[in-house]
Amino acid sequence: MKYGSLVIEKKEYVLLKRLMNLSGFYKDDTLRKSVIKLYGELETAHVQDESEMPSDVVRLNSEVTVRSKAGWFKTFQLVMPKESDLKDDRISITTPMGSAVIGYAEGDSLLWDFPSGEQQLTIEKVVQKNEFINTNMIL
Repeated sequence: MKYGSLVIEKKEYVLLKRLMNLSGFYKDDTLRKSVIKLYGELETAHVQDESEMPSDVVRLNSEVTVRSKAGWFKTFQLVMPKESDLKDDRISITTPMGSAVIGYAEGDSLLWDFPSGEQQLTIEKVVQKNEFINTNMIL
């Protein structure tokens, strides 16, 4: 990892912790495992002020391009659950893909469980969208 562990902005950290507390209610096993794994990674995350956040770290509203070891690419925007829209490549933070990439930086590789099985991904590109995040809107 480029920064040694996940890098999370303070307000997003609080929001993620609130989302993680709901993980016991997820009926899908893969989704629940992803949220639990992210919860564990948050324990060692570097939590930083907005002004200290590196521009190459995946955050809420970031546009992310990932490459799998199998060779496929995917570009999407990481969003809150209510803003999720697969047609527009807007993926929720509570999905396995969203949970997998949050807090990682360009060039980082990670291993994550998906419904199709374990995948190795590399964060190819991160573009910050600088859109407002409504922290009152959880689901």
